[in-house]
Amino acid sequence: MTEPLVVRRELQIAAPPATVFAFLTDPEKIVSWMGLEATTETHPGGLYLLKGIGGSRARVARGKFHEVVPVHRLAYSFGWEDGEEVPPGSSLIEIDLVDKDNGTLLRMTHSGLPNAAQCESHAKGWAHYLGRLAVVASGRHPGPDIGPAQST
Repeated sequence: MTEPLVVRRELQIAAPPATVFAFLTDPEKIVSWMGLEATTETHPGGLYLLKGIGGSRARVARGKFHEVVPVHRLAYSFGWEDGEEVPPGSSLIEIDLVDKDNGTLLRMTHSGLPNAAQCESHAKGWAHYLGRLAVVASGRHPGPDIGPAQST
């Protein structure tokens, strides 16, 4: 049996869970660290739509919320509108927020990716964007988003 194709990230953020949760769900706060335009309907079955991800490689991500537990947990489907390998709704993002060390421990799992190349690409994206989230949630400005570094 092979290990499933999953991206996992864990990050300590110097902000309370309610603040981090707001930056993950409030469209105005989302675009301060990722994308240019966001629409969220934060209830099971509600829309997750993010336009302009990736700086010069701007893309549109779409999915639906599966689980919303305010300030503690989000789970939503995810995919790219122009993506043949990862189309809208084809993968699952789960984010848990744990009150820890006067801040928030964010645990993220992105599952359902089709191959190792997509795992690597999404891992780079998550490293970039979760770093930006940590900066903005702690009250600092993350600077312009030029997108994740592209491999050569």
